[in-house]
Amino acid sequence: MSDSFPGAGKALAAEFLGTFWLVLGGAGSAVLAAGVPDVGIGYAGVALAFGLTVLTGAYALGHISGGHFNPAVTVGLFVGGRFPARNIGPYIVAQVLGAIAAAFVLYLIASGKAGFDASASGFASNGYGEHSPGGYSIFAAIVVEFVLTAFFLIVIFGATDGRAPAGFAPLAIGLALTLIHLISIPVTNTSVNPARSTGVALFQGGWAIAQLWLFWVVPLLGGAAGGLIYRHLLSSNDQR
Repeated sequence: MSDSFPGAGKALAAEFLGTFWLVLGGAGSAVLAAGVPDVGIGYAGVALAFGLTVLTGAYALGHISGGHFNPAVTVGLFVGGRFPARNIGPYIVAQVLGAIAAAFVLYLIASGKAGFDASASGFASNGYGEHSPGGYSIFAAIVVEFVLTAFFLIVIFGATDGRAPAGFAPLAIGLALTLIHLISIPVTNTSVNPARSTGVALFQGGWAIAQLWLFWVVPLLGGAAGGLIYRHLLSSNDQR
């Protein structure tokens, strides 16, 4: 995308819709399907759902906006020299609004079941310590979110590199996000995406908001690290 930001309205709409789809599909699978007795999809199903949302969203909308759907991706692409600074703010606003809208729709659906309580259930929010699914510490949460976000950006850069096979980037990126979730759902419920974390945290309304800072700061730093690594160690000379 050029510095003049042509098609800004369409690009921002694509980022809104792509992030909406990611949160509705990924967090929605966790809230609505993961814990159903005997037929629940479990951690593996939730991980696959997140990967499928990115894969399908990237194929459907990536040619319009680049298919970021994640503030950490936007920042990482900027640091890696693939995205202009002037467009970072609008993209992140569109992503966060898309995530909040999806969380609202998910809340409306989930509230259709008697006894549903977003605060008590956690509403697929990200957390550490006593709010980690596996009881992992804040240190473990920081390490896993930083490292996995950095590698997510490395996969994105590599899959979209001019030297990579054409047409397969969304598949590689979607599978990478699936793998990330398989690794880290027990640790933090997997963020690597501040917009995704924000949308559901607002409806959980308690501890998730108090811990939200980590799921902004660490994925943004991890995304920036991934961008730096690819730009300076892995990129071809004509792409730097």
